[in-house]
Amino acid sequence: MGNVTLNVNRMSCGHCVKSIEGSVGSLDGVEQVKVDLGAGKVNVEFNDEKVTLEKIKETIDDQGYDVE
Repeated sequence: MGNVTLNVNRMSCGHCVKSIEGSVGSLDGVEQVKVDLGAGKVNVEFNDEKVTLEKIKETIDDQGYDVE
């Protein structure tokens, strides 16, 4: 099981939270997604045998946000 906290830029509202939680949460192997809008952070718990960290980052990027 993996657990990562990513710095994500350009999140500014509730829609951003729902967009990221929905898209990342729908990936096979992602167990939990928590977005901290104020801190600009996204915490993801995932099964690293089913989904890679790169795929998670790519999914956030595809939603229009910058992942550091």
